Amino acid sequence: MPAIASKQYSDDVSLLVLLLDTNPLFWSTTSITFSQFLSHVLAFLNAVLGLNQLNQVVVIATGYSSCDYIYDSSLTSNHGNFESNGTGMPAIFGSLLKKLEEFVTKDEELSKEEVSEDRIPSCLLSGSLSMALCCILLEKHIAS
Repeated sequence: MPAIASKQYSDDVSLLVLLLDTNPLFWSTTSITFSQFLSHVLAFLNAVLGLNQLNQVVVIATGYSSCDYIYDSSLTSNHGNFESNGTGMPAIFGSLLKKLEEFVTKDEELSKEEVSEDRIPSCLLSGSLSMALCCILLEKHIAS
C-alpha cells in the first residue's frame, strides 16, 4: 500500500519549462510592455511553486542572438523566503531578474557583433525548444 501512496504524491509534482522571448523586435510591436508581461510571469511562477513545494520551474530566455538557462528552481533552496526590502517578491526571483538582465545585455552585445543586412530578424525559438527538451529528458532520466 505505501507504494501506491508514494506514486500518488509523485504524480502531483510537475516540471514547468518556460521559454521567455526577450527579442526586442517582438516586444516593440506589442501593446503590453515587457516589464508588465514579466510581472505576470513572475506571479504565475510563484503560483506554480506555491501549489507544491516539490514543483520545479526552469526558465529559458530566448533572444535575437542567443538562448540560455536563466533560472532553475531545483538549484535554489529558499522557495518561501522573501526579500527584506518589503517588496513582497520572493527572493528567488531576484536572482532570476539579475540573470535575465545579464542575458539581455549579453544578447544585445552579440546582436551588435552579428550585424548583417541579409539576416532575417527572428528569435532562436528552435534553440530554446531544444534546450527545453534536453532539460525535460534529463529530469525524466534523473527521476527514473
